[in-house]
Amino acid sequence: MADHGNEKRRDSTVEPASSQTATLAVIGEETNIISETPNRDEKTLSDFGADNRTPNDDNAPYEGEGDAESVDSKDELKLSKARCIALVCTVTGASFLNTLSSQSVVIILPQIGRALDVPDTRLQWVVSSYVLTFGCFLLLWGRIADIYGKRLIFILGSFWVTICCIVNAFIPTEIAFDLFRGLHGLGAAANVPTAIGILGTTFPPGKAKNYAFSAYAAGAPLGSVCGNLVSGLIAQWASWKWVFGALAIMAGMIAVAGVFCIPLSPPELRPEHTSLRAKTAAIDWIGATLITCGLLALTFALTEGNVVGWTAPWIPVLIVVSLGIIVAFFFWQRYLEQKTNRPPLVKVSIFNNWRFTAVMIIMGLFFGGFNNYLIYATYYFQDYQGLSPLQTMLRFIPTGVSGFIVAFCTAYLLSRIPTFFILAFGHVAVCIAALLYAVPIPPTTSYFAWGMWAMILSVVGADTAWPCLTLFTSHALPREDQAVGGALINSSGMIGRAISLAVATAIQSSVMAKARDVDVQHVGPVEEWDAPSLRGLRAGAWTNFGILFMALVLVVYTFRSMEIIGKLPDRPQRAEGVVNQQDTDVERRA
Repeated sequence: MADHGNEKRRDSTVEPASSQTATLAVIGEETNIISETPNRDEKTLSDFGADNRTPNDDNAPYEGEGDAESVDSKDELKLSKARCIALVCTVTGASFLNTLSSQSVVIILPQIGRALDVPDTRLQWVVSSYVLTFGCFLLLWGRIADIYGKRLIFILGSFWVTICCIVNAFIPTEIAFDLFRGLHGLGAAANVPTAIGILGTTFPPGKAKNYAFSAYAAGAPLGSVCGNLVSGLIAQWASWKWVFGALAIMAGMIAVAGVFCIPLSPPELRPEHTSLRAKTAAIDWIGATLITCGLLALTFALTEGNVVGWTAPWIPVLIVVSLGIIVAFFFWQRYLEQKTNRPPLVKVSIFNNWRFTAVMIIMGLFFGGFNNYLIYATYYFQDYQGLSPLQTMLRFIPTGVSGFIVAFCTAYLLSRIPTFFILAFGHVAVCIAALLYAVPIPPTTSYFAWGMWAMILSVVGADTAWPCLTLFTSHALPREDQAVGGALINSSGMIGRAISLAVATAIQSSVMAKARDVDVQHVGPVEEWDAPSLRGLRAGAWTNFGILFMALVLVVYTFRSMEIIGKLPDRPQRAEGVVNQQDTDVERRA
């Protein structure tokens, strides 16, 4: 049992008697004996934000079968420094390539439309087909990775992405092109959550883990901004097909690197089931079907709402149905966890920790607002100002340079500055970046006067907030559920992206339609130096600011008392004999 494993570890690492004292805690008129006071430098469970759980709470998100394998010693990191760097670069490449694959296609959409004879009303499916499959299959792939092995699924997913990118470059028809874009997203859904799982099970708490997660977290925003850089350069000097060629080359390199750099899972975390049949039976296929269909229907409705119009009768019906399926998934998971011995796809008890739930919401709001910022910045420069793809790309260069620097600075600060200050700074920075596009700055104003600073602030904010959120998720879950944790954080981001973009686009279209005195269905695209177009873009930017500001408010409420997350142990354990939260607080002050 897990408790016996913890007891054995304590017995094998007995400290001198002077460092283990019985603390007499007096609370009001009651006297409670708290045995084995932890070291003053350790963070207790209440520091981590799980203070709402009681010692007898069987659904505590940090308890489970894997407690005995908690990583408490820095000696458990047995990889060489070079191997660690190679490993981090490999899994970060998956995060980088995921957002790069989505954002790089935005700039070359006109070329794809002309080459494949795709009408403007269906052109958005080049991007949406990828996003749909990626966001909807994350949880299923996360659980499959935890059962079949994270290393195996990561490598297979990377090779699958390589094949799909190669095929996409040679497909001459619209339907087949969108189909393989969807299959591309399916492969990305396999390797992105497993990347977090690999880092979470390989690195024990400490500076190495902080740097690893900071690098990984920087991959997503850097991929978003570099998508404009890569596709802008290629579109200017070569065929748009080379964008997919470049993606295939990078995916192939990641797959090969994964074979040589990713270590096998620790023996205690390897799947208990050895036969293929037993492994397959261990997956909750009913839950997987429910959540996949629910997310697919929701994302599809949000994507199509701005195309066919929100007044189409089937849009609200599909949204209601999708939400009903997602609710059914939640109750099914709760039933499996509490009433049966069958493992659920996701342990819903982890959401009993209100801070963990808040992190998922923050991730959705933050990623949605940041992604919208990049999209609307592209609209502003390329569609409104009429700049070429190369000129648009040049305006995104500050994001890549500053993002690379900030990623390393954040890793250094994670173990030195309280998490609240890092998260708040990141959200304030991105809020200011969105606000600069919303306020009435004359369009003829020099880019270096405000545009460059907005670009820098956006990626500075992303590269400081993302590591905190992903590292918190890794700490909050048992080692055997790390891939599912990666799926949860990425699913939150993708759902937030879909909802935020749908809301911002609807508001933009409404404002443009009112300015042009037409209905929303006939509003038309953004036109160069057009006053109604500028009003619509600024309305969308105000929406992005509002979304990011909501995330900031939630950060202030959730993390205002958060300690330094870079010093926290994984799945912290309760001190024996602690009766309630007051006991823990007195113990920490003693």
